[in-house]
This record gives sequence, structure tokens and C-alpha cells, in this order.
Amino acid sequence: MTKGHPALLTDHYELTMVSAALKDGTADRQSVFEVFARRLPPGRRYGVVAGPGRLVELIREFRFDEEEIAHLRSHDVVDDETAEWLAGYRFTGDVEGYAEGELFFPGSPILTVSGSFAECVLLETLVLSVLNHDSAIAAAAARMVTAARGRGLIEMGSRRAHEEAAVAATRAAYLAGFSSTSNLAAGMRYGIPTAGTAAHAFTLLHDDEAAAFAAQVAALGKNTTLLVDTYDIAQGIRTAIKVAGTELRAIRIDSGDLSVLAGHSRELLDSLGATETKIIVSGDLDEYSIAALAAEPVDIYGAGTSVVTGSGAPTAGLVYKLVEVEGRPVVKRSEHKATIGGRKTAVRRHKPTGTAIEEIVVSQGTPDSRTGDRLLQRPYFVGGSASTLPSLDESREHLRQGLISIPWEGLKLSAGDPAIPVTVVPAR
Repeated sequence: MTKGHPALLTDHYELTMVSAALKDGTADRQSVFEVFARRLPPGRRYGVVAGPGRLVELIREFRFDEEEIAHLRSHDVVDDETAEWLAGYRFTGDVEGYAEGELFFPGSPILTVSGSFAECVLLETLVLSVLNHDSAIAAAAARMVTAARGRGLIEMGSRRAHEEAAVAATRAAYLAGFSSTSNLAAGMRYGIPTAGTAAHAFTLLHDDEAAAFAAQVAALGKNTTLLVDTYDIAQGIRTAIKVAGTELRAIRIDSGDLSVLAGHSRELLDSLGATETKIIVSGDLDEYSIAALAAEPVDIYGAGTSVVTGSGAPTAGLVYKLVEVEGRPVVKRSEHKATIGGRKTAVRRHKPTGTAIEEIVVSQGTPDSRTGDRLLQRPYFVGGSASTLPSLDESREHLRQGLISIPWEGLKLSAGDPAIPVTVVPAR
């Protein structure tokens, strides 16, 4: 965490509530907050939990230093009492939630934060900023992985996002099943395989296409990808094979009618003896355009803008709501924003075949246990101490298995009901 980061992840109104609660003596009331989605983004049939692996470290290191507190005091954001409280802030509560890579649906209690009111409410913006962003990216990326039908996907969206958001987006896309990224920072930070090729600028730099290809092959060998659509694609392919030989790893096409060009390119490569040279396509791809290329001889897709923007749903629509105070359920009754009080326990119910059929959520209790039920929540913090987390690759496999478990209708790209229903049993 960089210096000054914690204060930037706290909203003004959170400090207003903390200050007021400290004044009237309610700051220490034991409280339970839950993160959930009231609904899925339009056209979506499931959500994907992403970000807990980043969030745990952020909560563990959540601090206000002297400079930040001085800034808050000088701008009358907090009073002396609140400033002193912030100086000693350490999260000492509990956090439990759905595993990273778990699917979620409207009403799923994907994260539960419990402790004193003040220490929990202070985390609202941090929790939502991480989970809303990463879950939106992972859900979009998972739909692209489904559409790709086992073909490789390269995440290429760094130039369409904030520099730190780009790294987080890469992590979420890899969680969802992308095979590699062009983002080197994500490769170093999270161990994600990196891949890339030259841009059109490299071709334009040279006197001709052959010179550009020769320079790239001389530097990187034949296990590289040549961008063949700067001028004429057919001629670009011929030049690529002439320069690199039939052992060239791949060509990339970044423009034009990809459906038509992929077929023609495969025929031309085969006729030149480059039967093992792969075809990579890129250029504003999303899950729908990837699905439209399913019948074409494409080996790998490069997706960028649509990945890092959630493919039309840049937020997962998650909210962070107080549901219990001192063991007593509390509810919000606002129209269209009503909540169900009490700490929730959730299980996913399955057929004997392993297909998920329902999610059962019980407030202030536990669901009746049945064969095929799987408890969805796991501890992240206990008494302020962080639990051991699964690796990113383990979470990636968890999501892969989850997508296999839902009914096939839930994988459709068309609009429809959530893949499985959620039944919420209120506290009695």
C-alpha cells in the first residue's frame, strides 16, 4: 500500500458517521454489515466474486498516518476526538464471505463485516471499490471465456484504464480464465503469464514490412507474433512467412471483417505450408463478437476495452448495508431499496449430478442441511487476524468448476433470469 492510500479509500460521509457515533456513544455497538447485489446488470445471469484476494491485504494495512490526519483536521473533516481515534485505527473485527471465484446472484451475502460500528463503517468505500470493480471485470471476462469455447484469450486493456485499475482488471480477467496478459506489472505482481506483439508503429518505423518483420524475428526468434494488417493482409502474411518461415508461431489481425479475414488467412497460411502458425485476432472484441467467431479458424482472441470496462457493466452493483446491531436485525424500508435484517448464512443446493439448483440464504440461522448442499461463506478475518487465502490459480479453478455446475441456460449470452434462484428466509 502506498503512502496516503488509506485516506483516499475513505469517503467523507464515513468519517462524519464515525465522528457522530463517537460523540453519542454508539461507535462501539457491535454491528454486522453485508455486501450484496439487489440485482444483476442487465443481460447477466450470474455474477462473479472477485477481489477478496486484494481486499484482505488492504484491510490488514488500513491505516491513517500523521500527515493524513493533519490534513483531515486542517480541513475540518474530523475533530480532535475522531483524529485521535483514527490514529489508533486497526481493524479488529471479523470478515467472512464467498470464496474468490464463487458465483453470486441477487441477494447473495457475498461479504459480511462484523465488529464495532465505527471500525466497520469506515471500510465501506474500500470494500465496495475493490469488489465492485473486480467483480464486474471477472463477470465480463467469464462470459468471454465461455464464448471462446476453450480457445486462448489475451487481456490487452491496460491502455483503456487507470494504471492501477488496469493491473486489478488483469488479475480479475485471469481469475475468470484468460490465459495471459500484455500487462507486465500484473505479470510480476500476480504471476500471470504475459504475451504481446509489436504494434503498427513498429512496421511504420521501417522502410517496408519485410524489414520490420525481419527485425522482430531477429530479436525474438520465430516464436513470436507478427502483425500483418498494417497494409494489405494477404501480402503481409506472405511476407511474414517469407521472412520467418513456416515455423512462425502466430500472426495477428487487428482490423477489418475478422470473420472473413480469419478464414482467408488460414487458407493462405496452409497454402504456404505454415499449417501450425496460429491466428490471433483483436480489435474491440467482446463476448458477442467472440461468440460470432466461434466457427472461424481463430486460435486466440485479444480483448481489451470491453474487459477493463466490464463489457457494458463497469460495476457489479454491490452495496454495503447494516443488517444487525447488538444481535438485533435492522432493516432499511426505502422503496426499491429495502433490506432483509440479520446476519445471513448461505448454501448452494445441487442435484446428485452436481448441477446447482438453488441458493438458500437464512437470516440469523442456518439452512436445513441436505445432501448436495455446499456452504458458501469462509473466514477472511477472525478477531482482526487475516486467514490464509487460496492462491489465484486455486480461485481460478474454483470459478471454472462453478461455471460447470450451473444449468447450461445460465451460460447464455442473451438476457434471462439468474442461472439459479436465491431463496431468502428472513429472521423470525
